[in-house]
Amino acid sequence: MLRLPNEIYLQMIGHCITGLPDEACGLLTGPYGSGEIVGCYPTRNAAASARLYEIDPVEILHVDRDAQKRGVDIIGVFHSHTHTDAYPSPTDVAQALDPGWHYVLVSLRDTHPVVRSYSIVDGEITEESVVVLTHAAKAS
Repeated sequence: MLRLPNEIYLQMIGHCITGLPDEACGLLTGPYGSGEIVGCYPTRNAAASARLYEIDPVEILHVDRDAQKRGVDIIGVFHSHTHTDAYPSPTDVAQALDPGWHYVLVSLRDTHPVVRSYSIVDGEITEESVVVLTHAAKAS
């Protein structure tokens, strides 16, 4: 299960819409092995393409360093599909190198964005539920 605070959910969708006509992308952070997203890092699509995305390794390094300072890890990547469903393409599967990551797709094909998340392990795609948290839990 992927748990996204509403602010991060909106930030992710906003970045994808702003990236049109190209695919947009970014990285998600949280405790490794969890689905608890605590940070969103919109990145530039180095491929500058409406059909694929590429995150510059220097940007990945900067996000990783910032996440480590915050005591979390990169645990996922998101990107938009501008013309297709929110389902991993063969290229997406080939790029999915970390079996512990969450692969989030935002389809902009229809009137409203559709967000879905997957685990991709050894080429096998498994959808996971996405829960948008509308308000933070209060501390005791």
